[in-house]
Amino acid sequence: MTDARHGKGPSVAVLVVAAGRGRRMGDSDKTPKQYRQLGQMPVLSHTLKAFLMHADVGSVTAVIHPDDLNLYEEAVAGLPASLVGRLRPPVFGADERQASVLAGLRALKDESPGIVLIHDGVRPFVPAETVDAVLTALESSDAVCAGVPVVDTIKRCGADDVALETVPRDGLWRAATPQGFQFEVILTAHEAAANAVRTDFTDDTAVHEWNGGQTRMVPCPGENIKLTRPDDFERAERRLTEDTYLRLADVRVGNGYDVHALEPGDGVTLGGVFIAHTQRLKGHSDADVVLHALTDAVLGALGDGDIGSHFPPSDERWLGAPSSIFLADAVARVAARGGMVAHLDASIIAEAPKVGPHREAMRAAIAAIAGISLDRVGVKATTNEGLGFAGRREGIAAIATATIRLPIDAEPL
Repeated sequence: MTDARHGKGPSVAVLVVAAGRGRRMGDSDKTPKQYRQLGQMPVLSHTLKAFLMHADVGSVTAVIHPDDLNLYEEAVAGLPASLVGRLRPPVFGADERQASVLAGLRALKDESPGIVLIHDGVRPFVPAETVDAVLTALESSDAVCAGVPVVDTIKRCGADDVALETVPRDGLWRAATPQGFQFEVILTAHEAAANAVRTDFTDDTAVHEWNGGQTRMVPCPGENIKLTRPDDFERAERRLTEDTYLRLADVRVGNGYDVHALEPGDGVTLGGVFIAHTQRLKGHSDADVVLHALTDAVLGALGDGDIGSHFPPSDERWLGAPSSIFLADAVARVAARGGMVAHLDASIIAEAPKVGPHREAMRAAIAAIAGISLDRVGVKATTNEGLGFAGRREGIAAIATATIRLPIDAEPL
């Protein structure tokens, strides 16, 4: 295999261990924690992406449970096409982590990497700097473990939770991952442990140490957390949101306006919700003025034309089409440039029908179309006090504002 580290040094393979069943989650969701949604994709997708994006990594292999193949394929399907070339086929693991790692190491023998990094699939926030530190330390060590020095006072307790002693914290570390090894060294250690029927090791450096090796520790941020319990996911969601907003620092605002005439009918569609009424909105599509205005607002913030340039009314494909198609396309254009929709707000100007009873349904529909949370959607309504075309009930109008965030270095159109 071609050397991965800037064209020199040993090749680097990564094993992402993701065959666990998540016994400590303690909630009703039976989805394995590595496949639960975190932001817009499963936890495992975030973890794989972190290593696939690292320039020094030559290949990434996930060790998964045999029952999770469909979940794994869904997680991989969401990764950028430019990254998956370095992703090897998954390896089926076993009930215990130690046996899963050995299965992964054996699968890498044909690749014969110089170095292997072993990482927990449910540590999605591994920084590139930590990977760098592990790889640098491996230039002079057989085994390296990323970890966090212990700074808190440590108590050893008995079965009744009564403290028996205060343990000196000098030299104590909390082990994390990635753990890096010279490939042949850790493969030999795991094979020896399997032959000795030793299955009680809690991490791979422990296997290495049992086999006579030494481990060097390198610090990693405390944010490199392992998602084990429900509150870990709550913290992870907050962290992901914070990271996303810091990364997407180019904040843009666009506005949109739309109006459609009313004619006799059985109801109107506003904000993706059909409301029974004595009139309907006249238009080429479903004439949803709210979604049309929101679409133009998003496109305006993106600097990408307007709804008519992308979905011209002269095109018969859009005859009677649901306007959700238009808004979803505008949102996808933001995502294609590495950005996100941060907020959508719409004001409806109409004498009738009453919008209030349908407001929350509209917010929910818009949030679902745009792929954002409900608290990022505003819907308001007002009458025109009997003035103008809206006041005379000749039509309904909508004004919309969209806030989007893009990376500073987003490719221009």
